[in-house]
Amino acid sequence: MISVLILTLDEEVNIGACLDSVAWADDVLVLDSGSEDRTVEIAREKGARVMHRAFDDFASQRNYGLEEGNLRHDWVLHLDADERVPPALRDALRGKADHGEHRAYRVPSKLMFQGRWLKHAGMYPTYQVRFGHREALTFTQVGHGQRGALSPEQVGTLDEPLLHYAFSKGIADWVRRHNRYSSDEAEHARETRLRDVDWTALMTGNAQTRRRTLKDLSYALPFRPLLRFLYVYVGRLGLLDGRPGFDYAVLLAFYEYLIGLKRRERGHRNERTVGGKSSAPLQETETNET
Repeated sequence: MISVLILTLDEEVNIGACLDSVAWADDVLVLDSGSEDRTVEIAREKGARVMHRAFDDFASQRNYGLEEGNLRHDWVLHLDADERVPPALRDALRGKADHGEHRAYRVPSKLMFQGRWLKHAGMYPTYQVRFGHREALTFTQVGHGQRGALSPEQVGTLDEPLLHYAFSKGIADWVRRHNRYSSDEAEHARETRLRDVDWTALMTGNAQTRRRTLKDLSYALPFRPLLRFLYVYVGRLGLLDGRPGFDYAVLLAFYEYLIGLKRRERGHRNERTVGGKSSAPLQETETNET
């Protein structure tokens, strides 16, 4: 009825619990991009099929799994290894696979941090298109994330959430990953121009389209790290999440600071190139993790 596609890279901490949460599915494909720990071994022990592909970006990985993964079912659920499917979401997915009116569905997620759900600072509910027809749901890469390529009217919304354990491998891992993500976001920000923004989406688009448009507009704002902190901690009432809410708001402000810093750095590089001056580029610390 439903196939599950999971992306992995060195996820031995997460993959067992992730696979346990989808043990109800009879077709689970783990698409691994070069794990050097026990990820693949655990996945096979749990009964999942395993394929390998070098990582380039999230959208290409998901599309490869759809095209080359020999998935058995028409409906596909896309997961990351640090996500879990509670029983209520399982039942909702089965219901849509049987009687759904749309070709794909957005799925909300609950961000888990320091042993609790960040109800406010985690900006619940935020949605990603993660469930849909195999032939209809493809992805495009935008910044460090991916977006479904279907038009909004073809995408429905589920109420039941995933559980997202984004810090399951510790703060240091989160910082390493977001160092890489900030490079992708900086490039996307540099390519985004106000004249290219779809202003009508603010009035006529759905919630997800408006959110994407507001994000593109926000690249023109000054003091983005401070504004991000105030929005998460005060505007979204992250202060009600206690110390975890404060810590998470600070981490997001740090992430915004990295984006701005790398955006300016790349601007300086371009100026030196245009000016014909030779200068060794500054180095960024990157990882090969997904």
